[in-house]
Amino acid sequence: MRELRIRVLAGVFVVAGVLSWAGARLWNSVGTLPSVPLAAPVVLALIAVVLLATALSLRARLRAQRERRPGAKGVDPLMAARAVVFGQASALVAALVSGMYGGTGAFLLESLDIPARRDQAVYAGFSVLAGIGVVAAALFLERVCKLPEDDEDDGGPGAAPAA
Repeated sequence: MRELRIRVLAGVFVVAGVLSWAGARLWNSVGTLPSVPLAAPVVLALIAVVLLATALSLRARLRAQRERRPGAKGVDPLMAARAVVFGQASALVAALVSGMYGGTGAFLLESLDIPARRDQAVYAGFSVLAGIGVVAAALFLERVCKLPEDDEDDGGPGAAPAA
């Protein structure tokens, strides 16, 4: 499984933000603008909390297993892999959604004198912050579940032959 790359997530965020900003300008020229739902930052924050709780739970269980504590519950490798896949998918979707709301929020900054648009800009800002929280929690979960590097394995594929 490949690790998440910050550059990919940042690229998704920026592209979605630019497209959303352009779409908001176009949509506003028609006379209306789609609203940013109040539930957007709440849902993203809940996903971040679930990812963080999973990462902390797995970290504690792995530490107990590593220290060979009596009664320590092991971690099923398949469950850990599923958690990492969930984290990676959540991070990609959060980068996309945060970019989308970030672009809309950037457009709304032009009209903060209108109370409804000011509220929408605040919701968009909180959505971006919650999306960053999802990405951070997903990266932490991935780091927790990462297998330790095997430095003693010199005969693996791509290794230089011993002389």
